[in-house]
Amino acid sequence: MSFIETRRNGHVLEIKVNRADKHNALSPEMYRDLARAYAELSRDPELRVGLLYADGKHFTSGIELDKWAPIFSGGNGFSVGEGEVDPFGLKGPRHSKPVVMAMQGNCFTWGVEILLNTEVRVAADDTRFAMLEVKRGIFPCGGATLRLPQQMGWANAQRYLLTGDPWSAQEAHRLGLVQEVVPAGQQLDKAREIAEKIAKAAPLGVQNVLKSTRLAWTEGEQAAVECLFTDMLTVMKSEDAMEGVMSFVQRREAVFKGR
Repeated sequence: MSFIETRRNGHVLEIKVNRADKHNALSPEMYRDLARAYAELSRDPELRVGLLYADGKHFTSGIELDKWAPIFSGGNGFSVGEGEVDPFGLKGPRHSKPVVMAMQGNCFTWGVEILLNTEVRVAADDTRFAMLEVKRGIFPCGGATLRLPQQMGWANAQRYLLTGDPWSAQEAHRLGLVQEVVPAGQQLDKAREIAEKIAKAAPLGVQNVLKSTRLAWTEGEQAAVECLFTDMLTVMKSEDAMEGVMSFVQRREAVFKGR
């Protein structure tokens, strides 16, 4: 039985973590199923955006440490197979289309780390975040040491990485880690609303926004500048670019096809 379920909702791939009885503890098998879901999102031209969420009271209370400890102690980490996409964005190509994430209750360890590799985040007002690794004798290895200081600020990140203390949805919003805080129970509806707005936008434009902003972040502004008009040339030759111009002239909503 897989605890990662996928469902197509129009152009949105909904990815559900479904192991509520274990507080959605991440096993190695679940990680690989997530990698396959992210690969499906990136590969299928009909899919334009991912929606990641979890069943139950909590998004996750952490990993199944007893199953991951032998992997970590062997010097190995979160490895993906051929054609899969690392949901933590550490190995191989990252997902090429945006992912919107909804969370509630506990969102600990790997929940924070997968959040850091998504584009838009919606938290229920009862969400608590924590990086607990230093309380378990290890340290984060799914991207938090790389991205939490970037996205939260150096000292803010160290405050939580070095202590394992939790922080609230409201604090996450104040620091820019989440974009919406909604009453508990409404987080999936809000995240789905945002995902559907992204899915209505021009897919090639959206994917190039993601590419350009990532390039600027990881390799610097100049690297991104050098690609801007080369990538724009390809987009401008698309049917969607023509549709964008025609919808502007005709004063109507554009209908994009992703080509």
